[in-house]
Amino acid sequence: MGFLTPHRPGQAEIEIRKSRFIGHCLPVDSRETALAQVATLRDRHPEARHVCWAYVLGDPQGTASAGMDDDGEPAGTAGRPLLNLLQKQRVGNALLVVVRYYGGVKLGAGGLTRAYSQSGAAALEAAELAPCVPLLRLKIETPYALEARVRHLLAAAGALGVQADFRPTGVRLTATLPETATDEIVQACKALQVKCNCLQAD
Repeated sequence: MGFLTPHRPGQAEIEIRKSRFIGHCLPVDSRETALAQVATLRDRHPEARHVCWAYVLGDPQGTASAGMDDDGEPAGTAGRPLLNLLQKQRVGNALLVVVRYYGGVKLGAGGLTRAYSQSGAAALEAAELAPCVPLLRLKIETPYALEARVRHLLAAAGALGVQADFRPTGVRLTATLPETATDEIVQACKALQVKCNCLQAD
């Protein structure tokens, strides 16, 4: 079973008892990227009382990396609800950030948990979520005479980028493609008698 990932950011704002909660859903591909996005939002909202967040990399049901931060709110009332949202809705490679401008009225632990959950859910709803397509990397060694034909095959299959290493004996092409398209390319390379190796994408 796959998972969803944000292809474009989403933002939503709600107000609860005079406090503003601004939710952001952002695509991320590493912990470093997630933390950099959080830092950017802190800089953008210098007057905010709290900037709480959670991220998940990969499949939210079996992720290799996840993190969260309550940023001064009572433990478990902000980061945890945001992380639970990502896991429950099966959204990976994503960061949820909620910026809070305090309105002077305390919400209590239960109220905070509901507020951060609602803000995160609104940001997820505003984001453009789509199924995450696993990627594979292909390395193809082709003679110069077949380079254009192989490039055409890669483009038709939706290759995300093609790098070329020109050698005396031919060209080594490296391309990242959707996993669903790689079998077709491998078979086409075999038919052309072109060497093709299929690897996990970085």
